[in-house]
Amino acid sequence: MVPTTREPRRPLALPGLLPALRRLPTQSGLLARAGAGGLLALSALPAVVVVGVLCLTGLGVPLLPPLMRGVRRLAGMERRRVGAVLGGPPVPERYRPVEGSPVARARGLLTDRAGMRDLCWLPVHALTGTLAASLGLGLALAAVNDVTMPLWWWAIPGRSPSGVGFAVDSWGRAAVMLPIGVLVAVLACALIPPLLRGQARLSRRLLTPPANRSVAERLAEVTASRAAALDAHAAELRRIERDLHDGTQNRLLAVVMHLGLIERALERDPEQAPPLVRRARQAATGALDELREVVRGIYPPILDERGLDGAVAALAARSPVPCVVDTACLGRAPAAVETAAYFIVAEALNNVARHSRAEHVGVRLANEEGTLVIEVEDDGRGGADERAGSGVVGMRRRADALDGRVTLRSPAGGPTRLRAELPCGW
Repeated sequence: MVPTTREPRRPLALPGLLPALRRLPTQSGLLARAGAGGLLALSALPAVVVVGVLCLTGLGVPLLPPLMRGVRRLAGMERRRVGAVLGGPPVPERYRPVEGSPVARARGLLTDRAGMRDLCWLPVHALTGTLAASLGLGLALAAVNDVTMPLWWWAIPGRSPSGVGFAVDSWGRAAVMLPIGVLVAVLACALIPPLLRGQARLSRRLLTPPANRSVAERLAEVTASRAAALDAHAAELRRIERDLHDGTQNRLLAVVMHLGLIERALERDPEQAPPLVRRARQAATGALDELREVVRGIYPPILDERGLDGAVAALAARSPVPCVVDTACLGRAPAAVETAAYFIVAEALNNVARHSRAEHVGVRLANEEGTLVIEVEDDGRGGADERAGSGVVGMRRRADALDGRVTLRSPAGGPTRLRAELPCGW
């Protein structure tokens, strides 16, 4: 085995200091989120202890579900923050569905490994999140205080405080604070990134579900995905019924009415029949067009004609936002997988055109170890929220039906990146 050697860490040079300073506000914001989460975790610990003790007597059983919902929400915030710090999607969640009576729900929560991981993570985050934020933000604020002190020390009556052991009460001491502040800023740029990443890696280690899941967890996951698939199927049937009832059925009724008028005209005044025949033909053509649209919504014929790569290229060509498609070495997948992928890309491009204010969008489809991976990324304003009806819920349901998953990362200011993974057994 060839030994590997690590390059020694280079000192922070001046050319690299300016980008580090530009990243410092974002990193400080992520540290502040860690500190806020640590304080919330610290405040939640007494409630966890009290409810745990009350559960031994049975009095805490009704309080357990709302408490665990709060812990899950707090852990979800940390999962998203870890994804923002380390890059990539948020840490996955694998909670078992909890149903039944209050006692059954309490038993399910207490036997859920994901919930137990959250409870083990809670005190660790209360300590590490608070300490990391205190140290990192303390350095950043001290740097800002020392660098700007020459601008405002004289406006404060008495002596202006400093963090280096003496008070600023003259212009000479105020001038000394400027290089001291620069040194503190360099120290902050050197310490905050590893501090931020180290704390995020610890949270990811504690919150990430194990690769080898138990049969019960897997069964619960499959049950939840099948329930979502049935809901998606029922919603799709309702949509088809609505489209047929409101569109195609009315068109066909119009054809029937025109045929009745033609029959009367042929009996009374045959010269009036040709205009009515033309109207009936137009109504029949409209009904046929709407019926084709409904059929395309069930299974796009273009998938059979041109394959998934050709169908996605056609979607990109119709997109009002300039779109680049990468489908190198994609190959064919099962029909159900291609259909879900087609509609996921279509909905994603529709969201980009309607909400993102983007100038460019990229679509990538690839086969990664038997999984069809779909990535849609735009350079828009970001801030996408799937709870606001952005269509991501429908994408998740399509993916869940195939035991896949959809992740969305859309920080304020962009870019927005949607990733879908659909197992297909290539």
